[in-house]
Amino acid sequence: MNAAPFLFAALCVMAIAYRYYSAFIAAKLLALDDARPTPAVRLNDGSNYHPTNRWVLFGHHFAAISGAGPLIGPVLAAQFGFLPGFLWLLAGVTLAGAVHDFIALGLSVRHDGKSLAELARREIGPVAGLVSSLAILFIIVIALAGLGIAVVNALFESPWGTFTITATIPAALLVGLYMYKLRPGKIAEASAIGVTLVLMAVVIGGRVPGTPLGAALTLSKGSITSAIAAYGFVASVLPVWLLLCPRDYLSSYLKLGTIFALVIGTMVVMPHLRMPLTTAFIHGGGPIVPGKAFPFVFITIACGAISGFHGLVSSGTTPKMLSKESDARMIGYGAMLLEGLVGVVALIAACALEPGDYFAINVAPAKFAALGMAPVHLPELSAAVGESVAGRTGGAVSLAVGFAQIFAALPGMKGLMAYWYHFAIMFEALFILTTIDTGTRVGRFLIQEFLGRFIPSFQKTDWLPGSLFSTGLLVVCWAGLIRTGSISTIWPMFGVANQLLAGVALSISTSALINAGKGRYAWVTAGPFAFVTFTTLCGGALSIRDNFLPMTRNPATAAIGWLDAGLTAAIMACAVVIVCDAGRRWWKAWRGEPLPRSTESGYALAPGLPSSCC
Repeated sequence: MNAAPFLFAALCVMAIAYRYYSAFIAAKLLALDDARPTPAVRLNDGSNYHPTNRWVLFGHHFAAISGAGPLIGPVLAAQFGFLPGFLWLLAGVTLAGAVHDFIALGLSVRHDGKSLAELARREIGPVAGLVSSLAILFIIVIALAGLGIAVVNALFESPWGTFTITATIPAALLVGLYMYKLRPGKIAEASAIGVTLVLMAVVIGGRVPGTPLGAALTLSKGSITSAIAAYGFVASVLPVWLLLCPRDYLSSYLKLGTIFALVIGTMVVMPHLRMPLTTAFIHGGGPIVPGKAFPFVFITIACGAISGFHGLVSSGTTPKMLSKESDARMIGYGAMLLEGLVGVVALIAACALEPGDYFAINVAPAKFAALGMAPVHLPELSAAVGESVAGRTGGAVSLAVGFAQIFAALPGMKGLMAYWYHFAIMFEALFILTTIDTGTRVGRFLIQEFLGRFIPSFQKTDWLPGSLFSTGLLVVCWAGLIRTGSISTIWPMFGVANQLLAGVALSISTSALINAGKGRYAWVTAGPFAFVTFTTLCGGALSIRDNFLPMTRNPATAAIGWLDAGLTAAIMACAVVIVCDAGRRWWKAWRGEPLPRSTESGYALAPGLPSSCC
């Protein structure tokens, strides 16, 4: 079965959705208007609120939202077969994920770039606002741990990848200084310098192994975790223009270039999909995801179709840098479509592997032996990439092998499998780290916003003591979870938390539409909200019953099992409270009771409309 027709179909569906559906949302739901100054313009402080070129901001936003989810999730979901993941990626990204990101961004812009928790307080009520703050803090910690552990598993004892990733940091600092201080506005010059430095880092990184520098960069999992935590702390505290934005912008060149190269490469190579449309594990019992395809395919794919974490970015850094409202369409809806394309390409790369090789890479050796399968090309693949790939769980390694196979099949590339493999590992790590730096900054804003209710100084995002304390607290929490967990314990919890946060964001968006007198369009967000919330609550309950509670019976894993079960249950409870509070508001609207307008920050979603549901 050839992969090219599926990829072509995905491109057509996404192009149609952007042309028509996003235009409908922009005009009818958000009423975008460039005559209204954005928070970046009105509240420009040179640090967090800063008007940014739309292409630079697109690069930052795409880099921030496209973490491990669209890469790792579809790879792990390939266990169920190619078809379930492919259908959900297409339907989810066009009708749910891109809608979620776009409306969250537009709503935050109308509320001075405030966080999702503050939007819940303003659009639903104080109970929802308080519970949202707690739930989002839990979710950020779990999400960053889930993303971070994928980097740790990909980079430990890999000096090539560690060198390349590290080199992007000084390159970003130089670009930030060049673009905003040395040669303001010279984006093309800064981009050329930055891209050249990043590509040089990739090439030079191949010479690092076997040298004293390579020995110094051959780090353990604990050391990689500490290094990532230190980076997340520094990136969150420094001004957004100095490191975070230029690094994400530079990363976006590599990300976008690689994705487009993979799309073209897939069309040229036309890889055969070795994984069947559905496997025997679609009914449960799989070695990677233990549950059935419904509801676990939705939770496992996560960010490639819809992601609550994106709502944090869309109500965190991005609305504080948006120069004009019309840019929100390209950045909010367009960037999510691109992430969905990443998910489709990742699924194709994983399914192009022989099933025996796919499971041999993604399952621990003892568990793989019990499956009764045999690897097909695994020894040759290990030799081609220059290191053993068996039992490298987590999805990152199998994805890198799949990517390398596609690139190596291009004319003249056959002998470069090892370079393509390590390039893919670095590519994946860049995806994830750019989400970690933005996620840590968003979490810092949320903690400061929450503590500011009791200590007013914390409300000032440029107050250094508050920034240091909030960032340090968050980093300690997610780094500690990485050290005590594994991909099999953190990723299911991350999937549930992430999807429930998406449901919460969609309930806030639905409430905002009703408050603004646009209840007749509420189906745009209410439909995805109902589906995502139902499937995720089912998946969360099954995860607790079938995955976490059995761990409590083993003394070696009991503590982790109770922690994971408790966190998952707490997040589910918070989501139910928020949804019920939102439902109370919707019930009042349906009965015709007057509702408050969402004008606390100066603008409603639909200025001038009456405060009625319809």
